[in-house]
Amino acid sequence: MEKKISAFGNIKFHVQEERLAVVPKKGDLWIGIPKETCHEEKRICLTPDAVAAMTLQGHRIVIESNAGLASNFSDKEYAESGAKITYDTKEVFACNIVLKVAPPSLQEVELLKPQAILVSSLQLKTQCKEYFKALANKRITAIAFDFIQDEHNSFPIVKSLSEIAGTASILIASELMNAEKGGSGRLLGNISGVPPCEVVILGAGTVALFAAKSAKALGASVKVFDNSITKLRRMQQDLNSPIYTSTIHHKVLKKALRRADVIIGAMKGKSRTPIVVSEDMVTFMKPGSVIIDVSIDRGGCFETSELTTHSKPTFVKHGVIHYCVPNIPSRYAKTASASISNIITPYLLAVGDEGGFDAAVIYDPVIRSGMYMYRGILTKKAVGDWFDIPFTDINLLIL
Repeated sequence: MEKKISAFGNIKFHVQEERLAVVPKKGDLWIGIPKETCHEEKRICLTPDAVAAMTLQGHRIVIESNAGLASNFSDKEYAESGAKITYDTKEVFACNIVLKVAPPSLQEVELLKPQAILVSSLQLKTQCKEYFKALANKRITAIAFDFIQDEHNSFPIVKSLSEIAGTASILIASELMNAEKGGSGRLLGNISGVPPCEVVILGAGTVALFAAKSAKALGASVKVFDNSITKLRRMQQDLNSPIYTSTIHHKVLKKALRRADVIIGAMKGKSRTPIVVSEDMVTFMKPGSVIIDVSIDRGGCFETSELTTHSKPTFVKHGVIHYCVPNIPSRYAKTASASISNIITPYLLAVGDEGGFDAAVIYDPVIRSGMYMYRGILTKKAVGDWFDIPFTDINLLIL
């Protein structure tokens, strides 16, 4: 378009078309939530409130009947929140997106729709090579809770569940010290005129921090051992009160264990948790004292640790009560479910706003961080190295 303006002579104006930003088209998500089949897994990914928030945005949720029962969420609550309740497991796995807490079994992978989206934990140490082959055969895009990393470089779901495990470890220890449970009969609290119980914590991560907070709140005397001075210093700052901290020295640790009423194992390792308490050291501990090995899912940090279950959680060795259940947050299923739900719901809503997972993987680095399979192609180096499977960087696949 050209226009003449006589007052200024012949001046030509070229009017260009306005360029508008391309806004991703909002997509409606079709999400299936099956009942957990993993042994003693009681959690569910979305609470009824989260389902209400999703359905309000036009997303469809299909939930297998009684999927939330172990977390004290009824089918009625989910139905009133807008979800469809079904008795057909195949109908749930036929959805485009499947949400699970535990990773699906090989039989459940067979039920997944080709090119579906799977969002669950991965639990890398418990997996086998066949699991990834089965996902690849169906060209599944899979996202793991274990890998999701937020904009602050934190792992929000892992951290949240670690907070629960740390707090729960002290509550469980307090219960096991009860004389009726075969414990020492001491109360894990600060009673006037009675010396406080002594709690030893191995490790200085999130589990250890919340165990220390809970023990301090009850009035116990707390000692923390870790070989990272930085972590010990950070724990002192987070607790905002002076506590006994030490690097791990055999003599010092052995002396602390002799006096301890409760020992919490919260160590980490690159592959297996290092054993820092030998069987000989356990023999010197007080009869009726309690070991809570939170690290048991990675092998445990006590030489005497043996895997136990929620139905049979303890055993006694050398007069010491051992609690070695690998999935402590599942014991508090409602709290753990709410925690997981509160974290993943905003991500799911954001995926819907972006137009679905195909668009979100391009725009959202948080979604990319959790992805270990993209349309059947392995994209996580950690998984590839562990199982000796070729992998491709996700950034090369979405260009």
